[in-house]
Amino acid sequence: MKQVDICIIGAGPVGLFAVFEAGLLKMRCHLIDALPQVGGQLSEIYPQKPIYDIPGSPGILAQDHISNLLKQIEPFSPTYSLGERVETVEKQADESFTLTTNQGTQVNAKVIVIAGGLGSFEPRKPAIENLDVFENGKGVIYMVKDPELFRDKNIVLAGGGDSALDWTIHLSKIAKSLTLVHRNETFRGAPDSAEQVFQLANDGKINLILKSNITRISGNGQLNEVVIADHNKDETAHAADYLIPLFGLSPKLGPIADWGLNVDRNAIQVDTFDYSTNVPGIFAVGDINTYPGKLKLILCGFHEAALMAQSAFKYVYPEQKLSFKYTTVNGVNSF
Repeated sequence: MKQVDICIIGAGPVGLFAVFEAGLLKMRCHLIDALPQVGGQLSEIYPQKPIYDIPGSPGILAQDHISNLLKQIEPFSPTYSLGERVETVEKQADESFTLTTNQGTQVNAKVIVIAGGLGSFEPRKPAIENLDVFENGKGVIYMVKDPELFRDKNIVLAGGGDSALDWTIHLSKIAKSLTLVHRNETFRGAPDSAEQVFQLANDGKINLILKSNITRISGNGQLNEVVIADHNKDETAHAADYLIPLFGLSPKLGPIADWGLNVDRNAIQVDTFDYSTNVPGIFAVGDINTYPGKLKLILCGFHEAALMAQSAFKYVYPEQKLSFKYTTVNGVNSF
């Protein structure tokens, strides 16, 4: 059985940064993630998507951001169990926790940090007949991993959130044609991104169809046509090599839901003093938690991880007094 100070469930950006904050306080971490690689949503869903709200980075690709985080935590030598899901958590007589994964791996830790993002997730799919016929490489794609796949292709993209807007902006530069379909007149995403999309439409660089829905798709083994109906139910057919429905993800907590934590709408309730849960010794940071004023931003998760580490120290070293040091004075290798 592996013995560590903190077991972090989730190896996305917030989970990785939690390793850094814990490492500064000399706490050893082990990370468990159901995905086969570190990086969470950034690596699994949009590795080549630019991120613009990381302090100090005007724009950075998601996978490059993960690579930087891995470089940042190298001095603290975290260990990993990837491709495994935590099934059970047992409290021991010494107040530590024993976690067991679906692969039988056991980890004993004094503190658990849940940084599982959205938990187990799957894409929300539109109600289109025969949609599944064109999945698995036949034209319908729910997550953009490699933008080059869409170079010089006819693309129909559906959705009105940030992902739909961001990918419209990005893919418009390389696609042969791009049509964005949205059922409303306004977008849910960032106003600046929406403004850019409207400008692309005005410049004739994309085809923007509002107050409309996709009604049918067709093709001979491979997608080649998407039919769109407007608010008057008038239909038009559009050539399409790819349909990208971006309607968000359906989060599922999985076994975490059975651990006695206070949960509200698939998110774990926490105390904003230190992002602790109702179970002593268990914390939750990042998109998986909820509290008044919660913003699901990576930078907010980083802030939560920093405060969490301060309280986690008290569980790991109850007899020691916490002495906070600035990395600008001491550097990282001195911790």
